[in-house]
Amino acid sequence: MASKLVKMIRIGVIRERKTPPDVRVPLTPKRCAHIKEMFPDVKIYVEPSPNRCFKDEDYVEQGIELKEDLSDCDVLIGVKEVPIDHLMEGKTYFFFSHTKKQQPYNKKLMQALISKRIRMIDYECLTHADHQRILGFGFYAGIVGAHNAMLTYGKKHGLYELKPAYEMANYEEMLLQYERLKLPNVKIAVTGSGKVSAGVLDMMAKLDIESVEPEDFLTHEYKYPVYTNLKGKFLYSRTDDRSFHTDDFHAYPEKYSSVFPPYLAKSDILMNGIYWDHNIPRLFEKKELLRSDLRLSVISDITCDIDGSVPINVGASTIADPVYGIDINTFEKVAPFQNSKSIIDIMAVDNLPNELPADASKYFGVQFEKYILGELLNSESDILERATICKNGQLTPNYEYLHDYAYS
Repeated sequence: MASKLVKMIRIGVIRERKTPPDVRVPLTPKRCAHIKEMFPDVKIYVEPSPNRCFKDEDYVEQGIELKEDLSDCDVLIGVKEVPIDHLMEGKTYFFFSHTKKQQPYNKKLMQALISKRIRMIDYECLTHADHQRILGFGFYAGIVGAHNAMLTYGKKHGLYELKPAYEMANYEEMLLQYERLKLPNVKIAVTGSGKVSAGVLDMMAKLDIESVEPEDFLTHEYKYPVYTNLKGKFLYSRTDDRSFHTDDFHAYPEKYSSVFPPYLAKSDILMNGIYWDHNIPRLFEKKELLRSDLRLSVISDITCDIDGSVPINVGASTIADPVYGIDINTFEKVAPFQNSKSIIDIMAVDNLPNELPADASKYFGVQFEKYILGELLNSESDILERATICKNGQLTPNYEYLHDYAYS
């Protein structure tokens, strides 16, 4: 698609109003200042907020103007869903709308985006042509999710103690805890190939946990901690001929089944970072946890789909209270950190990057400037078009499947 340069654009960084408030920001003060220097045709304004991990005065010190009224901005960017009564008609918005899977709790939001003729560009939908995600906080979700998994395993089995990430000033301080940590010969299954799993793998290196091939993971025991990264053919195969082809899987996921269950008996910890929707097979079914050789005791469900790829995720947990137990004899929720073979501890926080908000925000802002800002400065963009759920009071062609959700 040919591109035409836009002369000037006004971007407003909005205040987070969802309860509880998110403290992350899409653009840090220094990132705003850098954009201001590098892109003179971009004007950035920031709505004051008492809750951000960066203070209002941090923006002012970088020469960024605070404005209560952002109605003259062309584009409004935030993190979480904007309350309906604060949506401005006819504007272009960037935030995580959590509507693409027809989430029931955001049906009214979807309908408001239509009725207010908003152009909704969802961060989750910003992809390259091959479906690879461009932007998100997933990398830091993976980092914190891996840390929480190791914290949970140590506490559950009385082996060692780690402090939660949110008690640390930043990522660097969190890593200092590992200098004296010697892990047992734990075996960890890491699922996924996107930004979430990239964050997990970064943590595996920081924790000095060795990588092994999936086949060796199933057949070998080790005297040191190891992990294996499962993706593609090591997670799914066609039910007819047991093959795996990426494009075919994306087009026809219902024709595939999971090949993960053998890892239930060989893994102490599962760190789950796969994308999932209702057409994609679960990693396992509840009945498969009843096997006599089950080894799994901790699941960090980082992507956190309730009753999704991990069927014993019975609800999102909180940063303050991140773990709950599931008794696999009854599948009922119980107290965590019990050293019992019949109880699997589930870490299911759905806003993990908020535990390291400043680091996560810095990372996000760099990616936004690098990959998205230039697209905004062009009047036409395939990337933005693919991520636009609705505009001018209509769903875009890629999201027509949301018709009943958006209009009924």
